[in-house]
Amino acid sequence: MSDPSATYHISSAVIATMPHMRERVVARLAEMPNVEVYAHEGGKVVVVIEGTSTGTLGEILSRISLLEGVVAANMVFEHVETQGEVGHDRRTDAA
Repeated sequence: MSDPSATYHISSAVIATMPHMRERVVARLAEMPNVEVYAHEGGKVVVVIEGTSTGTLGEILSRISLLEGVVAANMVFEHVETQGEVGHDRRTDAA
């Protein structure tokens, strides 16, 4: 049986890349667990990151920032869901 107080975190982030490296960065991001590439254009990539805590999201974002070709990786938004709560919105704007 699952824990009704368990939390699930979803975050969006904008990744700035060297424009000539964008496709390589997008390919690496697509391989990362709990990361979904949502859109990319020019030197910018938008991703969605999922995890069980803010710390997990931060660790993933830190790994992204270390990828070759990444200039910056910034969290834009975080949403937290508690499994036992329905309709209770706990959003945090990180920007």
